[in-house]
Amino acid sequence: MKVTAQMVKELRERTGAPMMDCKNTLVEAGGDMDKAIELLRTKGLAAAAKKAGRATAEGAVASYIHAGGKIGVLVEVNCETDFVARTDEFQALVRDIAMHIAASDPRFINRDEVTGADLDAERRIYRQQALDEGKPEKIVDRIVEGKLEKFYGQTVLLEQPFVKDPDKSVGDLVADKVGTIGENIQIRRFTRYVLGEGVEKRVEDFAAEVAAAGGG
Repeated sequence: MKVTAQMVKELRERTGAPMMDCKNTLVEAGGDMDKAIELLRTKGLAAAAKKAGRATAEGAVASYIHAGGKIGVLVEVNCETDFVARTDEFQALVRDIAMHIAASDPRFINRDEVTGADLDAERRIYRQQALDEGKPEKIVDRIVEGKLEKFYGQTVLLEQPFVKDPDKSVGDLVADKVGTIGENIQIRRFTRYVLGEGVEKRVEDFAAEVAAAGGG
């Protein structure tokens, strides 16, 4: 199939990849748009892996406020140069990540942040659930490991489905941007605020303290 300028334009709009990369990938894919998108994503992941060791001392902090001021997020995303940090494409990525965190409530950035204590607690819960459901002991461990994978997908930011495109993970989103921007990009840290979170517990604790002191 002949690759037309319109096809190149469409691929660029759908992936954000440089124009020449879009053209060459469409040629490689024989004009198949879906295959070209898959190839670009694969190349982006490879590029991300090569750049992962580079220092990321620049970047941006973004905020996102959602639900009428009831949820707020601050996130720091790093890149290699101030030039890239100031580009619209990078700034849009940081805002998208902040919005995703507000919507999806991750607990960790990557699997390395999940502690052994967290995993042990989840394993105990999943094991007991499986046994309570009458699952045979010989398959319980396999069930537990399968549920742990779901746990990662629900709580680890880089493994969560991206809210604006659930067909890709947040990790895929970052890897795609590494491929198009050409620099290492790392999500360094984030904080998510929920209005009133923990207040009820503090009030109850205060009431208990007052009662224990004989004031209630």
